[in-house]
Amino acid sequence: MTPYRMINGGQLLFADDKIEEVSEGNIDVPDAEVIDASGLFVAPGFVDIHVHGGGNADFMDDSIVAFHTVAQTHMRYGTTAILPAILTSTKDEIIRSLEVYEKASAAKHGGARFLGVHIEGPYFSMKQRGAQDPRYIREPDPAEYLDILNSSRAIRRWSVAPEKAGALLLGRTLRERGILPSIAHTDAVYDDVVRAFEQGFTLATHLYSAMSGVTRRNAYRYGGVVESSFLIDEMDVEVIADGKHLPAELLRLIYKQKGPEHIALITDAMRAAATSHENSILGSLKDGIPVIVEDGVAKLPDRSAFAGSVATADRLVRTMVHQADVPLVDAIRMISATPARIIGVNDMLGTLTPGKKADLAIFDDQIIIKKTFIDGDLVYDNAGSPLSGTVQNI
Repeated sequence: MTPYRMINGGQLLFADDKIEEVSEGNIDVPDAEVIDASGLFVAPGFVDIHVHGGGNADFMDDSIVAFHTVAQTHMRYGTTAILPAILTSTKDEIIRSLEVYEKASAAKHGGARFLGVHIEGPYFSMKQRGAQDPRYIREPDPAEYLDILNSSRAIRRWSVAPEKAGALLLGRTLRERGILPSIAHTDAVYDDVVRAFEQGFTLATHLYSAMSGVTRRNAYRYGGVVESSFLIDEMDVEVIADGKHLPAELLRLIYKQKGPEHIALITDAMRAAATSHENSILGSLKDGIPVIVEDGVAKLPDRSAFAGSVATADRLVRTMVHQADVPLVDAIRMISATPARIIGVNDMLGTLTPGKKADLAIFDDQIIIKKTFIDGDLVYDNAGSPLSGTVQNI
């Protein structure tokens, strides 16, 4: 599967960790190991740029084991690269999580590769906080965020409400350091979004979730972040396509308005993803928020808001194809090529292209993952057992 078409009966050749050739016909490589994927789809590995946890672990558990558990959990569902997300918390806790990330990413773990860290908060609108802990929501403080930025080079993205005082200066600072500022948990109106976009806020975090739509102020209507994201053609958007956060008609609307080139499917998964737990914790076990899991989604106990998802990436693709009627090629693009471009790793990930990493997801027509490859290594098969060994030819 390429970003634009399916090659039926084709072959893909990779050696070591890189793709060497993609062909519609036979590739003659003497002594190559051959894996027969007849009847299955061979796609680029899924790239999830917004995930908090899974397998009963969270990135804020402050342990290397937790980081590796999440990476290994999502790998079983076709995800080969993830951007760990840190929730709204204290400065010290954010810095501590960044330190643990650096240790975890330096160690081999056999799961999805780490792409850096996404800090989600704490500079949010209290009105649009969703399941973010209100104890820690505050105004952008240069003294604080510069300490965080100077503590680690692992930060790849920071989600902020752009209408907050000082948020645009933060956005400029992030862009100067090569970090992506994104719009999240916000009550902004169109003028706020335009100014933010000019300062580098080119991504809307989980579109529709915890953000303003059409707003009325003193009897006058204003476009919110949702409408602004549609109006600004170049704005990228995330979508939690678990079939719960957004109904099929809104998924179709987003697809129609933005197209697969500007949509990244994300799980926003919390620790209960890929478990059967009905009660869980959002954030750290020590200081997180209790949640319940029912109807295939995580909620606050009073059911006033969703509290992240329990989805895995394969479920996102199934939802877009089976519920939103999106072509499979486009759904795969939204979980691979587009998020890779948004986060700035499309030079090595996101498409089956010669020279890129040999990260693959192989699945059937129900989008059930059969095999996952990372760096050319077979790390998961449909028996559910992690494997190892380099495969040169599929």
